[in-house]
Amino acid sequence: MQDLFVDCPTGLAGDMLLAALLDLGVPREIVEAPLVSMGLGNSFSLKTQEDRSSGLRGLRVSVDSMELEPPHRRWVDIKEQILLAKLNKPLEKNILLVFESLAKAEAIVHGVLIEQVHFHEIGSMDTLVDIIGVCAAIDYLKPSKIYCTIPPVGGGSVSTSHGLLPVPVPAVLQLAIQHQIKLYAGNDSVVNELTTPTGLALMAILADSFSKPNLLQVHSVGIGLGSHSIGRPNFLRIAKLHESSVYNYQEGLCWQELVYQESWVDDSTPEDISAFIDQLRVAGAIEVTSHPVQMKKNRQGICITAIVKPENAKLLRSVWFSKGITLGLRERIERRCVLPRRIGSCFTSFGQLKAKQIRRPDGTLFVKPEHSELLRISLETGKTFSEIRNEIYLKVEDFVADEDWL
Repeated sequence: MQDLFVDCPTGLAGDMLLAALLDLGVPREIVEAPLVSMGLGNSFSLKTQEDRSSGLRGLRVSVDSMELEPPHRRWVDIKEQILLAKLNKPLEKNILLVFESLAKAEAIVHGVLIEQVHFHEIGSMDTLVDIIGVCAAIDYLKPSKIYCTIPPVGGGSVSTSHGLLPVPVPAVLQLAIQHQIKLYAGNDSVVNELTTPTGLALMAILADSFSKPNLLQVHSVGIGLGSHSIGRPNFLRIAKLHESSVYNYQEGLCWQELVYQESWVDDSTPEDISAFIDQLRVAGAIEVTSHPVQMKKNRQGICITAIVKPENAKLLRSVWFSKGITLGLRERIERRCVLPRRIGSCFTSFGQLKAKQIRRPDGTLFVKPEHSELLRISLETGKTFSEIRNEIYLKVEDFVADEDWL
């Protein structure tokens, strides 16, 4: 799976997110299918147009409502309509979470119970298409992680069904409070609403981090254009990134980004530490090491370090705090380079043997037997590892791969 990077220099809006995802290559029918399942297929017309903003290309979307008398939709009505549509569970969950987040914000702003919330702008057909369409597009792409830059709020005021409201509007502030999202308010030159409640709610639920990825190895980019003229290019871009393992063809190496998680403990028994290290490994840590350290008050402690893949960092973090014996955790991101390798098997004088095939930077291949196989043969024959290695001649042409190069 690939990561997505949402860069929103001129704000977050539902139509910009949807346009960028369509421009990235998400099929139009993916966006429309859940809306049809909800019984809204004849209630809207989705239009896409390649356009320019201050000379830069991108995709612009617009939604025409076919409803003669658009209803004021309540949160409970929308929820029931979503549940009756029988969407796949991950998609249904995300759509419900986005609308529920908006409903909670509106409930606080208006001082009512969430069940009493009536959506006005948020309940319009174009907003329904934006929210459901964006969630459907993300469900189609299935990224391992979504990054999003800190969204700017803009300035001035905006006309709503409640009258003229200051920017950021109250619902945006409540969403920022709910999800602990930082907003950029430093650009006073733009007198317009840049980040809308819909756009912020979508990223609050779908984004894993409001930050930039440490490494940008871009596969493709989709550009969504905004509807306002703000005196500069008004666009949002979504970059599809290569997977965290990036092969450098010039050096013949595979570069990987890794997360180091580390904690020092001084109040646990060796048995506790041993059991906890096993739990970290079972949870997916690439490796876990420990060594003694001298801590405050001259106490002898143990430093435990887990090396994990970025996509597993959140899961391992939960293991540290739910199963572990620590009150804090340090993290740092590092890179490593490894030789490309793949798992397979070879036929030897000892029979079929599990092994790794490795490719050196000059293109030559060699095969290395798995330690578990050497141990098995040693126990069966009584021979030492060195004796077994001397008897085994693993030919590259005898190697049968079980997977592609890693």
